[in-house]
Amino acid sequence: MAARSRPKKSPSVIKRARQAVKRNLVNKMIKSKLKTLAKKVEEAVSANKGEDACKTLSEAIRAYAMAASKGVIHKNNSARNISRLSLKVNKLLKASAA
Repeated sequence: MAARSRPKKSPSVIKRARQAVKRNLVNKMIKSKLKTLAKKVEEAVSANKGEDACKTLSEAIRAYAMAASKGVIHKNNSARNISRLSLKVNKLLKASAA
């Protein structure tokens, strides 16, 4: 196995490493928020709270769209998650209306 080379010391490399750490923290925070919102929607659906589910769904849709536009998650990932949550809420609303 080759020995590990020492870290680069040029100023631009150091700055990029600093920026990567900051971006990593922000992206992690955003992804955590997305998971929390998805869980809230699913909890509202399982508790048969249609109004709460709709309200949280709109928050989740906004957050997923923002994350996709900022490049935190892929746009197809965002669309898939929005679609799945919307299906669950719509099924709940249809069942409660009938």
